[in-house]
Amino acid sequence: MVISPSQLVSAVVSRQSLTCQNRSIAAGRPWIVRILLARVWLASAAVGLALQASGGLMAAARPNILLIVADDLGFSDLGAYGSEIRTPHLDRLAREGRRYTQFYNNGVCVTTRVSLMTGLYPRQDPNLGGESELLKRNMVTLGDVARAAGFTTALTGKWHLGAEAPQRPIDRGFAEFYGVLSGGCNYFDPSRPDPAFYGGKRRPFMHNERLVTTFPDGYYTTDAFSEHAIGVIRRAAESERPFFINLNYTAPHFPLHVPREDIERYRGRYAEGYEVLRRRRYERLASLGLIDPSVTLLSDRETQSSEYRYDYTVASWEKLEVVARRREEERMEVYAAMVDRMDQGIGRVLAALDDTGQAERTVVIFLSDNGGCASVPLPEEWAQYEADNRGISVGNEEGYEFLGPGWGWAVNAPFRRFKTWTYEGGICTPMIVRWPGMVPPGTISHAPGHVIDLMPTLIELTAGEYPKQIGDFPTPSIEGESLVPSFKGVSQTRAAPLFFELYGNRAVRDGRWKLVWGASQRRWELYDLATDRSETRDLAAVHPERVKALAIAWTEWAQRTGNVRGRAPGT
Repeated sequence: MVISPSQLVSAVVSRQSLTCQNRSIAAGRPWIVRILLARVWLASAAVGLALQASGGLMAAARPNILLIVADDLGFSDLGAYGSEIRTPHLDRLAREGRRYTQFYNNGVCVTTRVSLMTGLYPRQDPNLGGESELLKRNMVTLGDVARAAGFTTALTGKWHLGAEAPQRPIDRGFAEFYGVLSGGCNYFDPSRPDPAFYGGKRRPFMHNERLVTTFPDGYYTTDAFSEHAIGVIRRAAESERPFFINLNYTAPHFPLHVPREDIERYRGRYAEGYEVLRRRRYERLASLGLIDPSVTLLSDRETQSSEYRYDYTVASWEKLEVVARRREEERMEVYAAMVDRMDQGIGRVLAALDDTGQAERTVVIFLSDNGGCASVPLPEEWAQYEADNRGISVGNEEGYEFLGPGWGWAVNAPFRRFKTWTYEGGICTPMIVRWPGMVPPGTISHAPGHVIDLMPTLIELTAGEYPKQIGDFPTPSIEGESLVPSFKGVSQTRAAPLFFELYGNRAVRDGRWKLVWGASQRRWELYDLATDRSETRDLAAVHPERVKALAIAWTEWAQRTGNVRGRAPGT
């Protein structure tokens, strides 16, 4: 009897899937337990036979996992998602894998990353558990699970979940770490502090235990993160152990920095402005089958309606002065070049998988941590911001520029708003999965998913276990659902709604319905995403009972998880 690696992985994954599904099905229904136990026993027996027939090569059959995370990348920023930006390697990943059109995050870097790492919603109340950090002592990370399952583990790039022990990657399951521990940094010289108008903070950059303070000429973080991940892949390929690598780029997060040769490719490409760009991306999204234009309209230009910190008016392009237009063009030229440069690095990483013979046995997952970023300095910071950037071209390491409200809105086409909001533009971003022989190539999923789903997904892929406690601390129950069936093209219905809270913005997504509380409007709005994906028609007055039920569900969730805090200035 010959068992192929893909058959063995399928058997392992099927057993894990049955186990996870059975817990929810059997809850409160004892009459079905005997049937479920029989199903699990049969699946377990199949796995056991497969392991015996394959000589016990379970470790060899489990796939490697490469999780790539972009920073502040908008919904329509990749060629495979309607962009004009050159991203051939991610486009190839999409052709060979599966694209998701309704994959959610938590709206901002740090809250998304803690959910991605733990399979839990963020606990933002510092009084909940007595810890101020989002990554708490009783939380298990992806690195913890993969390492315990016998995987080589490494994290490269942005961490943002703690800069001191025991909160560093090397303390939380990753045997190897190279990158920045806190937020974004200067791309050419990470040792340089943020400018004074942005707080003057130094971002610690480390390689394992060693603080890195000097960087060679020609250094660029995006390239360095790619090369470090390649080195880990090459070393891991020489081992019998599978690997889990989390490659977290800081691109295209501000500051807008990129080598000049990449900018030249985009000179003059954005002279028509962000409104034209947004319309063209919308049309390409429709032609690619990622949106249905009869259901998803192109939302209107944003206008400020409150004092919320991230509530901006997007000025009409035609009304901007010539000098202002040219500076705006430069910002988008550099931003596009940053995405391009990241894609080049991803291409080299994928080539390393090919060169080492690992591509066929590696699950590659690509996603973004939140929607495109419209942030600009506060009014009291503006004079210093302009002074610091005066006479410096966008992209130069001496400057510190932002993409701004116009382009930050446009890159999320066709959706409303941007980073920090819980409208689709802030929390819905691309996700691509490639798993040769398991994921149907060139397919699209319109099913909702969330970063909390990555923990149960990794548990299935690694055949790992989620511990019941860490030391003296009981661990919280996982709140996500495995995406492995979805990877294979199996239709899934979520067992529970998805919840969101950030800086006073709230939302709950339950099936086709989404309830949103914007920090500007401060009232519940109801949208039917099956007929209005871009949230242009508020149905709260039409369905008051549905609003009430979803609002109660959100409040219960917020109280349970401590998500009634976390307000930004102006809320």
